[in-house]
Amino acid sequence: MTDDEALALAVRLVACKHFRPMPGMRDLQGRTWTPDLLWRWNRTSDVPDLADPATLGCLLALVREAHDDECACVFPIDYGPGGVRWIARLTAGGRDMTQHVHASEAEALVAALEAAP
Repeated sequence: MTDDEALALAVRLVACKHFRPMPGMRDLQGRTWTPDLLWRWNRTSDVPDLADPATLGCLLALVREAHDDECACVFPIDYGPGGVRWIARLTAGGRDMTQHVHASEAEALVAALEAAP
């Protein structure tokens, strides 16, 4: 994923109605958000770093909360020469949260949060 694609994906995330900053998330300026800093978070300038593992873990927690499914998950599917694709799935009935497979774990999580009711 290019830097521009990563930024566009992070901007999509911040626009989600279910998104909120969480302690442990890192932004693209390299700051890790702590509970005492969350009040200073700015939706237009503080963009999450979707390459950060802790940020992805927080995003998964938000997806589970938004879909009311504590076991919702995102997992890789191997499509061979085209590379690995990712899918977001609810545990209830094994239903997919999104209509498509995604190029990265971060993209699958953002799409799942966008699809939340």
